[in-house]
Amino acid sequence: MITLNAEEARAALDLPSVIEALRAIFREGCEAPVRHHHTITAEGQPPATMLLMPAWRAGHYLGVKLVNVFPGNGARGLPAVQGVYLLFSGETGELIATIEGNELTARRTVAASALAASYLAREDASTLLVVGTGRLAHLMPAAHAAVRPIRRVLVWGRDGAKAAALARDLAAEGFAASAVDDLPAAAAEADIVSSATLSRTPLIEGAWLKPGAHLDLVGGFTPEMREADDEAVRRASVFIDTPGALKEAGDIVVPLATGVLQQEAIRADFAALTRGAHPGRTRADEITFFKSVGAAAEDLAAAILAYERTTAAGGT
Repeated sequence: MITLNAEEARAALDLPSVIEALRAIFREGCEAPVRHHHTITAEGQPPATMLLMPAWRAGHYLGVKLVNVFPGNGARGLPAVQGVYLLFSGETGELIATIEGNELTARRTVAASALAASYLAREDASTLLVVGTGRLAHLMPAAHAAVRPIRRVLVWGRDGAKAAALARDLAAEGFAASAVDDLPAAAAEADIVSSATLSRTPLIEGAWLKPGAHLDLVGGFTPEMREADDEAVRRASVFIDTPGALKEAGDIVVPLATGVLQQEAIRADFAALTRGAHPGRTRADEITFFKSVGAAAEDLAAAILAYERTTAAGGT
């Protein structure tokens, strides 16, 4: 059995490889039941969530990710998401790897955004607006740059100091990055708007988006969380990562419940996109809207990649 800490997981999971591992697993398929949600309440703390996410490819691998999402951790200087991935042999059920969950989750999440952008963003998309300043926001530019010619990155966050710090970090990576305080103006400039927050009220207004923009909504994972308003849904061609978004994502659940969005109007999910059943973007001026809630298949793909790379290199 191998055990990978955060640094080791990071080394095994370069973003271009994770993007292609996700593309392959959605194209080829795996078993991934709807994940379990359990709400945890404690006096004086915002509600937390425990998630259990199993997936398997019969006869090959099976695994489960256990994740705790504690929104109050930002005030403690800790990541909101804490987790671990357990990978088992699909032949014997033997535990073969324990992988630090935060790094795996962050990398597969931004890789999913980039996978969507490879079908939905304009091929010449070069300006990215990142909404949020957490771990995902730090990785999102590199992920999108793996599939689109991202050169300029705008960063907006509720905490201007954190946005400025993130912009400096991204500039050190080679991006023309700057913090912005005018979110509507930044959204109107961006070719891709990527929002990775835990917001419960819409931050992005559809009226701000320019023709040809791609909206990537990453943060919300419950029906009560929203990052974009109804106008964004009305103006855009809507795509989702998996059918789980129909029940778990407020940015999809609420418009469906109010009639703003009809289920049959959702264009495609990752399975359809990766298998060529839907072409993705069809016009240069089309506004595309992608909502991800995360999928156990993504975790399994990343865990298999990390395990096979590590064992091939002689890791234990």
